[in-house]
Amino acid sequence: MKTFAAQIVSSDGMFYYGRLKNLIIPAVDGEMGVLPGHEEMIIALKEGIIRYQDAKEEWHKAAIGQGAIQFANNRCTIVVDTAERPEDIDINRALDAKRRAEEKLHQKLSEKEYRLLQSSLARALTRLKLMNQDRV
Repeated sequence: MKTFAAQIVSSDGMFYYGRLKNLIIPAVDGEMGVLPGHEEMIIALKEGIIRYQDAKEEWHKAAIGQGAIQFANNRCTIVVDTAERPEDIDINRALDAKRRAEEKLHQKLSEKEYRLLQSSLARALTRLKLMNQDRV
């Protein structure tokens, strides 16, 4: 059973540390899979859902924020601004954040405010998408 060392670090600290058999990431230019022995790379990540299969062959999902992944020498390091497991997400809070961001986007905003609201909306939508996937 081939695996690779992996760690996922968020602004809150270490989110995951262990060995993986498979990893699917939301790269800026589309979803991408990573398997043991993958070529070396550094890639930007966008907000989205990350899926990973541990050494016990169990699949896990998490909502992540923007960041980057580095893969070298059969080791993977992912650094993101946020990482949340489905059980840590409050769906009502995510719905409220989505509603607030959508309302504020219709107001006159500076470029910075607009970008921050877009990021907040993307984070809320990712959380809701993750929660809806778990119900299917």
